[in-house]
Amino acid sequence: MMDHAVHSRNPRPVVLVTGGVRRLGAAIATELAAAGWAVALHTRAVTPEAEAAAQTLARQHATRVALLAADLADDRAVDGLLARVVQALGRVDAVVNNASRFTYDTALDANAQTMHAHWRVNVAAPVRLAQTLAAHLAERNAQGCVVNLLDQKLWNPNPDYFSYTLSKAALREATVLQAQALAPRVRLVGVAPGVTLPSGGMSQAEFDHAHRMTPLGASSTPADVARTVRFALESPAITGTTLLVDGGQHLQAQGRDVWFLARPA
Repeated sequence: MMDHAVHSRNPRPVVLVTGGVRRLGAAIATELAAAGWAVALHTRAVTPEAEAAAQTLARQHATRVALLAADLADDRAVDGLLARVVQALGRVDAVVNNASRFTYDTALDANAQTMHAHWRVNVAAPVRLAQTLAAHLAERNAQGCVVNLLDQKLWNPNPDYFSYTLSKAALREATVLQAQALAPRVRLVGVAPGVTLPSGGMSQAEFDHAHRMTPLGASSTPADVARTVRFALESPAITGTTLLVDGGQHLQAQGRDVWFLARPA
């Protein structure tokens, strides 16, 4: 499949945003394009919706945009993804690992298959993309950054979404370990949102209720998270840590996932 790219004349730093076409990924891509980045939008499959999103982003922000399809559960596809960004946009300076598998299971019914499926997308792919970014930057004698999207529930654990939570816990640790191993070439920063968008079958009313269940009376918005990702990319003294963007949700103990707590009794 041919990659889709829209070019402008002025060179800009280039960021790859996985899952960059929809929801939180789209907000992050828009924030970074507005801040002067050229953007490689990763999607699992090229669709008319994805093509329209790429064209709109390029047109509204007069920036270079590439649309790249890859299955992050496929090791070979992940290994070749950054090379395709370089081919389309000339270089890569940063990666935002936003794409995530999010399937419900519990500590009682999780099995090797469900854990492995989450691991491949949520841990192995981000780790490999950081490694390939480091190799690319070494060839250019440049420095860059990886931002890993995590989850506030790692600081406020509950056993719902068991395999997902284990995978995000592993990615949090990988953020620290790779920050040590890849310095000074690559910085790694975690960003942990709270309740940001409806998910898991949540109704709008349930989402609104869950969004208010924080010490500040409101959790994160896509704009909050996108601004924090931009801050991490633009802050050269930050590495090996996580920025929690959740209205203080992690400070408020919750025994179950907020979707269950927000549902009518």
